[in-house]
Amino acid sequence: MTLASGTKLGQYEILSPLGAGSMGEVYRARDSRLHREVAIKVLPKLVSADPDRLYRFEQEAKAAASLNHPNILAVFQMGTYMGMPYLVSELLEGKTLTETTRRSPLSARKAIDYGVQIARGLAAAHEKGIVHRDLKPDNIFVTKDGRVKILDFGLAKLILSLIHI
Repeated sequence: MTLASGTKLGQYEILSPLGAGSMGEVYRARDSRLHREVAIKVLPKLVSADPDRLYRFEQEAKAAASLNHPNILAVFQMGTYMGMPYLVSELLEGKTLTETTRRSPLSARKAIDYGVQIARGLAAAHEKGIVHRDLKPDNIFVTKDGRVKILDFGLAKLILSLIHI
């Protein structure tokens, strides 16, 4: 089920679709309370009926929300709309690392810069006992200003029993 522009999910109003993948559809939305644009990832009913996929979606939300780091996607909220779980996160402008490198390879300087940013984000996750386990160019986003953001903690594994997410 594709959400139409103008659809309201609580305080969020869908503006336009941003993309779709195996785990759901992503939309640009407006947060009416904080007057900002956000991204909303919606897990379709068909996918949310699968307990394993629903668990992965919820784990992604909880793992990412427990982290506060400039190189990890910020998650603001989880909710449900017409039986479909959704995740509200910061809206990123830019491209995935896959899209960034599709036209031409990265310069050595950029590759090192991106690698350092990825390592910093992963180190922050590891400090909280979270191992990503699905790091690939599709799950690395490069913003227009060159900041790297790690996405998709759906396969993350908790390595410390002290972590409660």
